[in-house]
Amino acid sequence: MDALTAPPAARQASPFDLDDDAPYQRWRAWKLARRPASAEDLVVDVADPRALTAAERAALQGRIQRANMALYRSPVVAEDKHLPRALGAQLGLTRLDANWLADEDGISSIAVSDRSDGRGGFIPYTDRAIRWHTDGYYHPEGRRIRGMILHCVRPAASGGINGLLDHELAYVALRDAAPAHVRALMQPDAMTIPARADEDGVARPAQSGPVFAVEDDGSLHMRYTARTRSIEWKADAATCAAVAALEALLAESPWILRTRLEPGMGLVGHNVLHERTGFEDDPARPRLLYRARFLDRVALPAAPRWR
Repeated sequence: MDALTAPPAARQASPFDLDDDAPYQRWRAWKLARRPASAEDLVVDVADPRALTAAERAALQGRIQRANMALYRSPVVAEDKHLPRALGAQLGLTRLDANWLADEDGISSIAVSDRSDGRGGFIPYTDRAIRWHTDGYYHPEGRRIRGMILHCVRPAASGGINGLLDHELAYVALRDAAPAHVRALMQPDAMTIPARADEDGVARPAQSGPVFAVEDDGSLHMRYTARTRSIEWKADAATCAAVAALEALLAESPWILRTRLEPGMGLVGHNVLHERTGFEDDPARPRLLYRARFLDRVALPAAPRWR
């Protein structure tokens, strides 16, 4: 374990307590000293994501502990839908979220689709840009998406670049600007996703909840979408100011990392903020990624000892 993954000894405190600034400042210093300067800093070369060596697993865990995410690069380019499930199991990601557009095995095949099963026109299954979001922002609290894997089988002919932002860094930026922004976004009714109806009635009830929430294990969870349709923000001045500050951050933060996943590459970690540029496909070899979403967080060998 190197200096970047071995913070100093711990004692009980929460950096996310808005009424106690001292632990926040210690955690903030630890966090900023170890943040990756580029997407390349997150890359771990692995021989086979389905069968990690102890060193490969430790390298992925170290990056996830620092930045809530890691990128892996491998020579495995086959269309193997078992891969994200096998990779996840080695990192403690076992409770797969089988969302309504996932395949029968719970893994989503992300490709341009004109099917009438709901995928056609649904933006992840188009070549259009996807704005900033965390996965499952429309889920109830009991189905929070905490972990995710995005594995590239084939990239687009051009475009399809991902923007990535550690949600803990978003928290830092907002708290540094004004703790009131974070307090507003922690309100239990800060963001509401209206009900979704289908031909049989209400397919998903309205979901209200906070943007930032502290989990029982002390970790920070974020739910967010930059969509302007099918979303309702709490109509008070504090929330409006906080949302505007978050939108400004996502437009120009120097902490945003950008990468294009190539065959055999993937993103693994917690449910960080991410976006995707539009792309152009090669009809002979259309873009294909596998997405797995989990109710678990990555199993790390020890809690970050930042104090």
